[in-house]
Amino acid sequence: MRKDDLYITIPSFFRCPISLDVMKSPVSLCTGVTYDRASIQRWLDSGNNTCPATMQVLQSKEIVPNRNLQRLIQMWSDSVARRQVDAESAAPSSVVVPSQDQVKLLVKQLDKNCSSSLAKIVCFAGESEENREFLARMDGFLNAVFDFMRNAESDIKLIEQVVSILDLIQSKIQDKKPLLESNCLSTILLVLQRGTSDSQIQSLRLLESIAIDGESKLKIAEKEGLLLELVNSLSKEKDERLIEASLSCLSAITKPKRVKTKLIQYRAIPELKNLLSEPNMSVSIIEKSLKLLETLSFCKEGRVEIRHDSNLLQAIVQKVLKVSSKATEHAVTVLWSVCCLFREEKAQEAVVGCSNGLTKFLLLMQSDCSSATRQMSADLLKLFRVNSNSCLSSYDTKTTHIMPC
Repeated sequence: MRKDDLYITIPSFFRCPISLDVMKSPVSLCTGVTYDRASIQRWLDSGNNTCPATMQVLQSKEIVPNRNLQRLIQMWSDSVARRQVDAESAAPSSVVVPSQDQVKLLVKQLDKNCSSSLAKIVCFAGESEENREFLARMDGFLNAVFDFMRNAESDIKLIEQVVSILDLIQSKIQDKKPLLESNCLSTILLVLQRGTSDSQIQSLRLLESIAIDGESKLKIAEKEGLLLELVNSLSKEKDERLIEASLSCLSAITKPKRVKTKLIQYRAIPELKNLLSEPNMSVSIIEKSLKLLETLSFCKEGRVEIRHDSNLLQAIVQKVLKVSSKATEHAVTVLWSVCCLFREEKAQEAVVGCSNGLTKFLLLMQSDCSSATRQMSADLLKLFRVNSNSCLSSYDTKTTHIMPC
């Protein structure tokens, strides 16, 4: 059965009324009509003040995530994916998975017929958890793979196969220190520079898996060219899966102060701003961008760069209550760090000047977010109290029970 033979019926209410595609991030207008975030944002950014489906004039341009519909779409999407996998597994396979005895022989023959042997080992590892466990425990196998990484030449296809094997069995490897050696990191860097998107993503997962303590994080960050390549992978023109994997990897290694400083020097913050300003980015990418920005905001050089960029601060405020609870918490922490904890005046002025900023922080005070987020919101509200006394006093008479002491 070919994938093309699998016919899928899409429920009509899963489609965006504007694009007619399945909604990736459903959000609702004040009229109650739900659209895909990217489509309705483009409509509103074009200066329209009506609901596209009903043509009603909008009393508010706020968009609210439709969590229930998003969960339904995700459940439906997962069931479709399972049907596709079942259909593909029912098709006759042209690749014969080797047995354990054959794999042992293949490992011995790596020097003689490297490409063919590696391809079969990749197939074996991808077949089952049991096979991956077998490879990780097999005498001499990891040493042979690590030796290949240390002595890899310029054949990128062979290197990609080795990285694929290591990515598949990474959770089974007890000692990953050999991967932190300079030659191994050079091989991973080569894949990031010249490999396919899938191989680059596998390399990033591999890096993330070995960044287990401060020493390992510093070794990765200080490998010449590696950190810069990770920042370059954040370009919004890249594959979204690659961007997401790069953000996860950077978050894993950006705990030491020296790494934060290097990231800022390599212009990571402007790249994060571009991702946050892009209307079509996925929820996961926005969450991870804000998480990394939060980490950088606790570094002096990071705060200085954030406070001088009013467009970035506005983009952060915009994400509050518009993407997800995780995104909101990271965004509020960045704003609180810059404006309240370290009291950067330029940042305070930019945040206070953001439209709907006051409303968002007041709503957060009444929401079911974490107590830490509510407290940070209370601190941020004090900025508006100082700068917008007249606005707050009129609101205060109605809702004194939600105002901080």
